[in-house]
Amino acid sequence: MRLTLRETLLAFRRAPLLSVLSMTTIAFALFVVGLFGLVVLNLRSALQGIEERVEIVAYLLHGTPVEVATMAIGDIEAFPEVASVQYVTEDQALERARRQLVEFQGVFQDLETNPLPASLEIRLKPGYRDEAHVRAVAERLKGLRFVEDVRYGRDWIAKLDRLRDLGAAVGLAIGAAFGLASVIIIGTTIRMGVLHRSREISIMRLVGATDGFIRRPFLLEGAIKGAIGGAVAVGLNYAAYVAVNRLLFSSIFFTPPQAAVVVAFGLALGFLASAMSVRRHLATV
Repeated sequence: MRLTLRETLLAFRRAPLLSVLSMTTIAFALFVVGLFGLVVLNLRSALQGIEERVEIVAYLLHGTPVEVATMAIGDIEAFPEVASVQYVTEDQALERARRQLVEFQGVFQDLETNPLPASLEIRLKPGYRDEAHVRAVAERLKGLRFVEDVRYGRDWIAKLDRLRDLGAAVGLAIGAAFGLASVIIIGTTIRMGVLHRSREISIMRLVGATDGFIRRPFLLEGAIKGAIGGAVAVGLNYAAYVAVNRLLFSSIFFTPPQAAVVVAFGLALGFLASAMSVRRHLATV
């Protein structure tokens, strides 16, 4: 292992310009992949923010006793899909309408009786905010004898589902394309380094070195270059994130584990590209 590490460090010293070129190419290839990852991450965060606004409102019949509503809250909270239930009294509904519909203040002032019903506002757990689950919960609520009507914004929930599916499909397709392009670019860059040392490989073969002995320094070199390129790519992604936050809009960045995945991805790509390039070259020597 010590010999392998020494040979790897010597390779960096012998061709520093080529090593820097390799790491720079890997860094920019992973930078593009990282940028796309940030776009997907922020899009997913935005969709989650919209999903959190999904709620079902069950309007109660006038005169429904508070005790009945309180018992219903306990039953509804037992639904596996339900995260929370809030009871809105008739007076609270009127006060909310006066606060939110300022243009109708004159109408509200002339009211002799409160026309607004009490309601139950139901929010669902993550994973249950799609159209099928929302509709299923709404149908169960309609079966309660004291519920007059149930609303949940069917059209925009259906659109949210379509947007979520479209985002996942586009993300997978573009991510795969960028990943494949990165593999090709990194593989070509590593192969340049292997070809640069083809004479050295031939001499090692002549003195009886095994393929495994020849291959190990190249594999370690590729892994180190990939890891350094991945770390640089994360740094470039962070610079882009800071620029977007300052100049355009607030966004989110990778968590430390996600950033580590980018570095590990670069390490794996460098290792695999080196393995493929060395194997191909050894087969022709």
